[in-house]
Amino acid sequence: MIVELPDTTTSQVSKALVKIREDGGVVALGRVLTLVIATSPGQEEEAIEAANDASREHPMRVIVVSIEPGTATSDVAPRLDAEIRVGGDAGASEVIVLRASGDAARDEESLVMGLLLPDAPVVTWWPGEAPAVPGRSPLGRIAQRRITDASAQPDPQAALHALAGSYTPGDADFAWTRLTLWRAQLAAVLDQPPYEPITKVHVSGAIDSPSTTLLGAWLRLQLRCATGVELTSVEDGSHGIHGVQLERASGLVELVRDVPGIATLRQPDQPLHDVALPRRSLRDCLADELRRLDPDELYGEVIAKGLALLDGAQEVTA
Repeated sequence: MIVELPDTTTSQVSKALVKIREDGGVVALGRVLTLVIATSPGQEEEAIEAANDASREHPMRVIVVSIEPGTATSDVAPRLDAEIRVGGDAGASEVIVLRASGDAARDEESLVMGLLLPDAPVVTWWPGEAPAVPGRSPLGRIAQRRITDASAQPDPQAALHALAGSYTPGDADFAWTRLTLWRAQLAAVLDQPPYEPITKVHVSGAIDSPSTTLLGAWLRLQLRCATGVELTSVEDGSHGIHGVQLERASGLVELVRDVPGIATLRQPDQPLHDVALPRRSLRDCLADELRRLDPDELYGEVIAKGLALLDGAQEVTA
C-alpha cells in the first residue's frame, strides 16, 4: 500500500503513520532500528529495494530523504512531498519517502527527527555521493552508524583517503563490506600448512575499485610485510579486484579472479581450485552492515592506519 501526501509536513506524516496503524494494523511495532537513506531524485528506488530486502533480516523503519542538489536554498519555493509505503510495497519495513526543496530541505536533521523510532538506534546510509565528513553532517550526527560507498563517488580512490582523514567511530563503507569473501578465503589459505610467514604481498585491481586499496591496507596491517597495490585502468570486464599474490619460502600463493564471480587459487604442490568470489549485491552489503550497530573497530584500524602504511606502495598503470 502506498499513501501519497503532497505538500505536507513531518507532523502530518507522523499522524498518517499512526492512522494507518490504527485503521489497518499493517505497520508492525517490532522495529529494531531506523534506517535513514540520503539520496537524490531518481536514485531512490534501487536503495529502497535493497532496504526492503535487508528488512526481512532486520525489521526497521526506512526514511528516505530525497533532495535535488542545489534546491536547498531560499530561492526555491519551500515544499515537502511525502510517500508512505507499507505492506507488500515495503517488505518487512515501513518506508517513508520525503522529497524536499527550498527551506524545507535546508535542515535535514529536523526533517527526520520527528519520524525516528523512539529508543531505537539510527543508521544513515548515503548510497550515492556522500558528505565530506559523514560524522559531522546533519544526518550523520543523529546516527550510531554511518554507511558510505566510496565506489559511488566521482573519484573512488580520493574518496577513500578522504574517509581515512575524517574517520569517526561508527563510520562504515561498502568498499570494506565487499571484501568479506576475499578476506575469508585468504584467511583460510593461511590457516593451512606450511604455516610459513608471508614475506611480500601484491594486490591488483581496477582504479575505480577502492576495495582493492583496502584489501592491500588490511594485508599490510595484518601480515606486517612489504605490500604493493597495482591499480589498472578500467576496461571491459576488468572492474573490481583482480587478484592477490602472497610470497613465502615454499613458493607463491595466488588468488586471481580471471572471470566475473570465479577466482582461481594456485598454491605450490597443490591442484588448482576454483573459488566462488562474486561481487556482493547492494542488499548483501546493507544487510551485513546492519548486523552490527557498534563501531567496526577493524575497519577503523585499516582505514585510519593501514592506508597510511600503503603510502608510496601504490602504482597506477595504464
